[in-house]
Amino acid sequence: MISLSRLRADAREIFAAGIESADPFPAVMKFLHLENDSLRAGACTYDLSSVQNIFIAGGGKAAARMALALEASLGGRITGGVIVVKYGHQLQLEKIDVIEAGHPIPDVAGFNGARRIMELARGCRESDLLFFLASGGASALLPCPAEGLSLADKQRTTEVLLKSGASIKEVNAVRKHISQIKGGRLAQMAAPAPLVSLILSDVINDSPEDIASGPTAPDSSTYGDCLNIIRQYDKGRRIPTRVVDLLQRGAKGEITETPKPRDAAFEKVQNIIIASNGSALIAAQQRAQALGYKTLVSSNSLDGESRIVARSHSILVKEILRENRPVSRPACLIAGGETTVTVCGDGLGGRNQEFCLAAAMAIDGLDGVVVLSGGTDGTDGPTDAAGGIVDGTTIARGRAQKIDAGIHLARNDSYHFLQATGDLLLTGPTLTNVMDLQITLIA
Repeated sequence: MISLSRLRADAREIFAAGIESADPFPAVMKFLHLENDSLRAGACTYDLSSVQNIFIAGGGKAAARMALALEASLGGRITGGVIVVKYGHQLQLEKIDVIEAGHPIPDVAGFNGARRIMELARGCRESDLLFFLASGGASALLPCPAEGLSLADKQRTTEVLLKSGASIKEVNAVRKHISQIKGGRLAQMAAPAPLVSLILSDVINDSPEDIASGPTAPDSSTYGDCLNIIRQYDKGRRIPTRVVDLLQRGAKGEITETPKPRDAAFEKVQNIIIASNGSALIAAQQRAQALGYKTLVSSNSLDGESRIVARSHSILVKEILRENRPVSRPACLIAGGETTVTVCGDGLGGRNQEFCLAAAMAIDGLDGVVVLSGGTDGTDGPTDAAGGIVDGTTIARGRAQKIDAGIHLARNDSYHFLQATGDLLLTGPTLTNVMDLQITLIA
């Protein structure tokens, strides 16, 4: 039988393979082909001899490595640019300014960075070429409140929705409608300059309008949709009154809607998905097979309340242990997506850590089972951990220290439980972001 230490090491190796496949640098290079003055980007070719300036803008946890690839590809042809990344996710670039800012709650640094990007876009002419680099985290990293709102209004709204259990699509719908830069509005500012948006997807279904709240993509959501989201999740009426008032005025037609698919602003816009969770799942599966595991991708669109999803996942684990199906042992279950957490307690953690704590409770005492859940960006919630890696002994190790898993889960305090048992997954910033990966190994 495979040892527990070997299972844990293999789970980490499989997770690392998924992250490696989503490296933004080769992903960007794959979609750019430069020969003399002819630049092929996605489906279009640009004659750089007629381009006066090439500007770079963007935001997200992977934006620095994406920008590094652009500098490697276009070199001295780049006039300049600015990107905004999460604190600790910066790289030294030659032509592009890098601003570090707050995530998941926006801060003043992000606000100033967003304003610089807006100024850059508004200054673009038809003879210029603008690249926009979008990856997970940009929604929080590029805050520019709609007229009449403050940064504090955006911060409070973001915090309430993130803790409410709303999906990222729902959170971003509201973000778009209380922003000057999101929901296609950056494309409006840059028009009629050609715009190429290179996008690292961190959302289910890889929809450009949902990634980074779609600064360069048409928006299908409306002010009315946002009001419905707030009615559903803001039970305590904690969303700032000014935000609700703005959404209500928008629903009445008193404020211009976000640009929709046929808007002229998108005539010269390309939105190109360069990598996604799907590529990470394939790489993880290939590595698991190379290590000798029978593999099953159980889901490529995992969502829902994290602790509930973990318990459902554990039912499948027990079926494999009992019946050796739907995949035989030694087995590797792989899933990708992004769950949510409804925060009711005062603890510390993230969706991956909460998944692991709930899974550890469900597999308590089982031999030869390891569950890893981690964010491919290397961070999970407001913590320094990517997630967790637990097994059938995790809860017992907690009990030996007189730590109650149920109390910690009820308080949303998965971080401190997993820290005490030595089950945190610590990777540091990976400079990519393609949602989460769950790796379960059964000996």
